[in-house]
Amino acid sequence: MQHSIFTSIRSLKIMDGCKGTQVHAFPVQSNRFEPHRSNNRTVKPVWNFNAVVSSEGVILPTTELLEPEIEASLKPIHFVETLADLHRRIENCEGEFEKFGVFLEQSAVFRGLPDLKLFRRCLRLVRGHAVDVHEKVVMATWLRYERREDELVGSVSAMDCSGRNLECPKASLVPGYDPESVFDHCLCFRRKNVGDDEFKIVVNYDCHGGFVEECSSYDDSCENDDDDDNNNNDVCFCIGDDEIICNRYLMGLLSRPLQTMLYGGFIESRREKINFSKNEVSVETMVAVKVFSRTKRLSNFPPNVVLELLCFANRFCCEGMKNACDAHLASLVCDMDDAVLLVEYGLEESSYLLVAACLQVFLRELPGSMQCSSFIRLFCSPEGRDRLAMVGHASFALYYFLSQVAIEEDVKSNTTMMLLERLGECAVKSWQKQLACHQLGIVMFERKEYKDAQHWFEAAVEAGHIYSSVGVARAKYKRGHVYSAFKIINSLISDYKPVGWMYQERSLYCTGKEKMMDLLYATELDPTLSFPYKYRAVSFLEENEIGAAIMEINKIIGFKVSPDCLDLRAWFLIAMRDYEGAFRDVRVILTLDPNYMMFSGNMHGDRLVELLRPVAQRWSEADCWMHLYDRWSSVDDIGSLAVVHKMLENDPGKSILRFRQSLLLLRLNCQKAAMRSLRLARNHSSSAHERLVYEGWILYDTGHHEEALAKAEESISIQRSFEAFFLKAYALADSCLESESSKYVIDLLEEALRCPSDGLRKGQALNNLGSIYVDCDNLDLAADCYKHALNIKHTRAHQGLARVYHLQNKHKAAYDEMTKLIEKARNNASAYEKRSEYCDRDTAKCDLSMATQLDPLRTYAYRYRAAVLMDNQKEAAAIAEVSRAISFKPDPQLLHLRAAFHDSMGDYVSTVRDCEAALCLDPSLAETVELHKKVLERINEPK
Repeated sequence: MQHSIFTSIRSLKIMDGCKGTQVHAFPVQSNRFEPHRSNNRTVKPVWNFNAVVSSEGVILPTTELLEPEIEASLKPIHFVETLADLHRRIENCEGEFEKFGVFLEQSAVFRGLPDLKLFRRCLRLVRGHAVDVHEKVVMATWLRYERREDELVGSVSAMDCSGRNLECPKASLVPGYDPESVFDHCLCFRRKNVGDDEFKIVVNYDCHGGFVEECSSYDDSCENDDDDDNNNNDVCFCIGDDEIICNRYLMGLLSRPLQTMLYGGFIESRREKINFSKNEVSVETMVAVKVFSRTKRLSNFPPNVVLELLCFANRFCCEGMKNACDAHLASLVCDMDDAVLLVEYGLEESSYLLVAACLQVFLRELPGSMQCSSFIRLFCSPEGRDRLAMVGHASFALYYFLSQVAIEEDVKSNTTMMLLERLGECAVKSWQKQLACHQLGIVMFERKEYKDAQHWFEAAVEAGHIYSSVGVARAKYKRGHVYSAFKIINSLISDYKPVGWMYQERSLYCTGKEKMMDLLYATELDPTLSFPYKYRAVSFLEENEIGAAIMEINKIIGFKVSPDCLDLRAWFLIAMRDYEGAFRDVRVILTLDPNYMMFSGNMHGDRLVELLRPVAQRWSEADCWMHLYDRWSSVDDIGSLAVVHKMLENDPGKSILRFRQSLLLLRLNCQKAAMRSLRLARNHSSSAHERLVYEGWILYDTGHHEEALAKAEESISIQRSFEAFFLKAYALADSCLESESSKYVIDLLEEALRCPSDGLRKGQALNNLGSIYVDCDNLDLAADCYKHALNIKHTRAHQGLARVYHLQNKHKAAYDEMTKLIEKARNNASAYEKRSEYCDRDTAKCDLSMATQLDPLRTYAYRYRAAVLMDNQKEAAAIAEVSRAISFKPDPQLLHLRAAFHDSMGDYVSTVRDCEAALCLDPSLAETVELHKKVLERINEPK
């Protein structure tokens, strides 16, 4: 019997499900589509699309069930104005300490943007301006959480240090404010370099509450009573039958109450022996008090004695002793067991640093620590928040971080809801209330508690978050008030400048032509919204136009790869019996998100892989490499990712494949997934020199170029390899490209090419070498490099060769070269864009129009068209062209260009606004800084 893809699960009955009331049915015409062909043999249709998964509860998407998500982040309705206001407030902060709150607000705004680097850069600024230990602990942990090292095979412990003050758990527990040193290497890094046997630093408090550094051991003669003079040991504390002889003067220095007792008008001041039996102080504790009064050290005491000493210090107001105990106990907290045990002591004794250390462990173990009952009791309950507040460890920043982690884990959970309630209790400023109320509305909506969701969304709107009106309308819609929902969104379109999400939302409350018109308006205003494409694609499918459905969903996949759109396309391809295509998309989905659930969250992607495997082509390792070359050369990044995923199934520990995966993901702008693959490459490295290369790339991608260079050099010192030389050349070329350094980069790339590697990477090296030669005006050598790269199927080299021809005034040859790239490349928006530089204005307009159609996120086309309009003195049209792109992609260069247009028209207020918004996104823009300064001087000139 022939193996059917779903014979093993007859329960997969897709079309049977489609015939129900929940899912639209559509006929499957067997003669409409060609069956899938492999190796010149026709494979019999093995999957009747009438078979779907019913036992696994799969309900496939339909137009009736499709809805766009309500975004959970802050979404200002006047985004550019908000950015400008944030920049202005940061610049006008009277003290550096005030910047922490403004940067935190900026991070909340950036969190909703697709570019994760903006959000993470802002988190680093928040951490840099953290003043107290609590803020440092929260923000350092948040930064570490964003890297997700704890989720990777072979990763280090949650409490291990990354080597920088920015995330170091020990540095976070040191009070003080120094935004400049936050990016420096921490003591952990220095100790590792010097050697653990060289020294050991123990952080402690002196009697005045300041930090001191001391040796971890001390001369025990300090404790020897034989050398003490009887005049100094003039007070004896009696506990039962034991007597502890102490120095009266030193004991009095511990606190004002003890000083008063020993030297004041109390009877104890005239006694040589004082009975302490009824004070619930143990002999060990009193001995510790005696030793501490002399040495100010705790290093040799066991933890239980230090805990009792802490209690003694609190009872007798020994501030210096309390601070020392607090710091010492904090240094002992290493894991969850320690944190669970010691946090209660810290809260009872109001030990700020000890609670901070326990809090840090809880946070660095996220999301796993959320399953701990102590976590729920401490962080989720109102009583727990009050206890944390009493010790100075309840803040908006803390609950903002916790609630974001909870939302990512399970938006519907009680834990998420309770954390957001605590977040609301900590909210003081307007933006904080907006965020807390809006996200509570999101949670209630997902829990299908629509009345409560409406209440919280309305509270967010009242606090000033206009976008929450979407939540109000959606909640009313779910409660059956369709016209009321329509009126809310319609009034938004009337009262504010319309943007894409407004029309997208209103389409939900319309039918027929009105719905489709609103979706078209939404795409026109914001082509990055995925819901309109998905809705139109499913509509085509319901009309049995599967080809049109695939074409529609391909429009957005061409420039914005996301698991949900690939999920739809996989379904469409299965409907066409293109199982190889479906298999490809499922593999890419699992590369982007290994835990993704297909078919509206009802089937794990791995399960569908198993179901598709029997009808997929079986490739040997040589076949895989052949297909990878083929897809790489045709600039098919999605197809290349699928092949790499298939290869990793057979060899999951092969780090070079993980590295290739990361390169492809970066091309597709999937930054988080790319860094995950790169770290897996590092963790699976089989040799030291290979691991150093991947660590170098991680450092490079996170902005640490000098450290990346050092890693490359260390790798080369162990073994000369292509990747080490390539990394060193890449990092050096990016940082500085003067004539001398250019020669050095050329030498490095030539060294790389002499080392063993495959054609894929050598093609990239040749392409980069050609670019350096062009920058050095060695056009003939550059052309040779590009031609050599093309000979080994590095198709992107056509672009470099076209540039050479253009510089040689061979414009026709340059145009033809780019045409070859367009014909070969799957993703050719950039090729159309680049070809526009090598032709006349009318042809350039056509190419740029095609580039925008294929990828509306590419900004060059908008800037070019706007510049042409300005040349023709059509200022309003030029500004409208740039503004169209800014409305869905607030790019710093676009904002700078619009600012320059406003400046040329004398609209200085708008110029300042756009400059400030651009600088909020990228403070390093020198031209924008200059323009901003110049316009402010004009505005402030006396009239």
